[in-house]
Amino acid sequence: MVVSVSARDLDTGSNGELAYAFSYATERILKTFQINPTSGNLHLKAQLDYEAIQTYTLTIQAKDGGGLSGKCTVVVDVTDINDNRPELLLSSLTSPIAENSPETVVAVFRIRDRDSGNNGKTVCSIQDDLPFILKPSVENFYTLVSEKPLDRERNTEYNITITVTDLGTPRLKTEHNITVLVSDVNDNAPAFTQTSYTLFVRENNSPALPALHIGSVSATDTDSGTNAQVTYSLLPPQDPHLPLASLVSINADNGHLFALRSLDYEALQAFEFRVGATDRGSPALSSEAVVRVLVLDANDNSPFVLYPLQNGSAPCTELVPRAAEPGYLVTKVVAVDGDSGQNAWLSYQLLKATEPGLFGVWAHNGEVRTARLLSERDAAKQRLVVLVKDNGEPPRSATATLHVLLVDGFSQPFLPLPEAAPAQAQTDFLTVYLVVALASVSSLFLFSVLLFVAVRLCRRSRAASVGRCSVPEGPFPGYLVDVSTGTLSQSSQYEVCLAGDSGTSEFKFLKPIFPNIQGQCPEPEMEENSNFRNDFGFSIQLK
Repeated sequence: MVVSVSARDLDTGSNGELAYAFSYATERILKTFQINPTSGNLHLKAQLDYEAIQTYTLTIQAKDGGGLSGKCTVVVDVTDINDNRPELLLSSLTSPIAENSPETVVAVFRIRDRDSGNNGKTVCSIQDDLPFILKPSVENFYTLVSEKPLDRERNTEYNITITVTDLGTPRLKTEHNITVLVSDVNDNAPAFTQTSYTLFVRENNSPALPALHIGSVSATDTDSGTNAQVTYSLLPPQDPHLPLASLVSINADNGHLFALRSLDYEALQAFEFRVGATDRGSPALSSEAVVRVLVLDANDNSPFVLYPLQNGSAPCTELVPRAAEPGYLVTKVVAVDGDSGQNAWLSYQLLKATEPGLFGVWAHNGEVRTARLLSERDAAKQRLVVLVKDNGEPPRSATATLHVLLVDGFSQPFLPLPEAAPAQAQTDFLTVYLVVALASVSSLFLFSVLLFVAVRLCRRSRAASVGRCSVPEGPFPGYLVDVSTGTLSQSSQYEVCLAGDSGTSEFKFLKPIFPNIQGQCPEPEMEENSNFRNDFGFSIQLK
């Protein structure tokens, strides 16, 4: 019951009996309200909706039995309750949005609540862990904006829930979900799985496979679409002398590396180059990695004997005294192998010998030694064949032939072996010529020395045989030797006169000799502290 209306009539009897009814009621009022004709009580027939009609104006008529009536007006105000949830009306949505873009408006929407008062007031929010913010505008409009540049490689899309809550009692809320896609920008360069690669390839790869697959490189790009499509290429080598284009090639689509020709470990043991990975974005981004190729050795080289030389020339003959003790070092076979590792490990063994058991070969160093005492019955000429073998798989080998001559002493000439006779005869003929030439030069030198010494001695003896005065005959050389300094100096010729009764070797007179003065001795005269140079080249100081 909404209200009870009441009317009073002063008449009596049937003229005072009243009946209540709506006067001029609309269909909505008739569906919503009803009135008791007798009591005048006004009741609701249906629920009221504040959002539809907030006020109802009812005209109620009271009529008596005599046909007279009276009217009144009932105004029903509907009170609002919080029975409506807030509404979100989306005006625009931008999706996808480009990554790395600055602050961008993603969505624009409007909030509406049909209730009134606090029931119609709303608050709007989104999740806290999203790079987006809500900015309120006028008349309950809001904008959803990206707070910072997005990174598609971290999140390709964002699911955003917008929650709108009113302030009524009880509070009602509405949630609206939107999905924002992030479009890719070529902001990531391809990244190799390794910064450097080491590949191994065996030398002498089969000629039937000129493009032997030796390994692969791989790079990934975290972008998408064409920005993530990677192509591979060989970068120019840092060593200009490395023929990289003729050594390896690379598949541009998958990064597979191939050897283009047979590799030789002895010529090229290792080489390195750079590989580039470029995406197809715009602009294109690239990166590079270093690839090092190590050539594995194969046993493709036989041992080479350095000593004794096996070049077909005159063989080297080793002399062994018959008095040699067991273990006497005869010679040493020296060999090398161009391979490496165990392919170059060499071992030596005696393959053939004129007299087995007389000589032995040390397996690791190639030393040839006597195995027992030598006897007179052992042949003077011994021929040994030494086998040099590497440790490869399969093993390769070489032989060295040694000629040994057993002699009683090293001064005894040894006979040349029959196969070396022609070469030995030619060598002896050349040796004779060399000996004759050396003897001739030595004899000539000795004769010159003896002649020089004889001339010097003869001059000294002639000077000593002169009595008082020694007068030089003929022209003397103008050069004297200064003993103190060891130099030649040019000086004048002098005449020397000695006193006959002088018991010492003092010089009494010293005077230069001129060409027109011969055999004259001036008066004796002492000249102290003067220097005398004779024709023999000695410097004498007079006191």
